[in-house]
Amino acid sequence: MNVYFACSITGGRDLERIYQDLTLALLSSGHTVPTAHLAEANIVAVEAGAEPREVYDRDTEWIRGCDVLIAEVSIPSHGVGYEIGFALGEGKPVLCLYQEGRKISKMITGNPHSNLSIKSYRTANEAISLAHEFLTKS
Repeated sequence: MNVYFACSITGGRDLERIYQDLTLALLSSGHTVPTAHLAEANIVAVEAGAEPREVYDRDTEWIRGCDVLIAEVSIPSHGVGYEIGFALGEGKPVLCLYQEGRKISKMITGNPHSNLSIKSYRTANEAISLAHEFLTKS
């Protein structure tokens, strides 16, 4: 399955290890993840050189081409929120994962869209299990 993985870049990288665990698990399970590089430690420096229009065109094209979008939403991010809305607008199933106990946007938790799933997790392994369960049902 082609999975667009969304996570915070400029909003904060506190959960980078979880991003890496999730993308590695998806890739190891045979999924294609064109955004796996977003989990890497050097992504802030890499993306700093990209032009805004280039990023928009690239990312929206990847979303259009994906089967599903999985977003880690524990850290607020304008870009991730936009990607979620864009994917839903394109009819893509979306899974939003967040660390239990964190507050996430009411624009996400209050969204009644039938293609949107929101799940909390305690550990990286639990997040991975939730992602695999979502992919099995999508």
